[in-house]
Amino acid sequence: MPIKGVQNITSTELKSMLPNKDKQFIDVRTPGEYQQNKITAFQNIPLQQLRGHLSQLSKEKDTVLICQSGMRSQQAAKLLKKAGFNHLYNVSGGMNSWN
Repeated sequence: MPIKGVQNITSTELKSMLPNKDKQFIDVRTPGEYQQNKITAFQNIPLQQLRGHLSQLSKEKDTVLICQSGMRSQQAAKLLKKAGFNHLYNVSGGMNSWN
């Protein structure tokens, strides 16, 4: 189900966004998953811990979310949307679509 105000993007679209330092990139997988296969621009904040990190994130910046398949990042987008974040992007297919 698409979430109003959350844009789904492909891994190809993500590649063009990565050089942009004005965006914040968040990987919501577990630390173990993140260590096995990561995109260096992304900071790892596991989905279960995301609520506790909201104050460290900017509501003004575009926020790009990724997980393994796109499901947890969609949950994270819903949480951030409720917290007042407006510029949200979910990587469809997650890390599975990256390689």
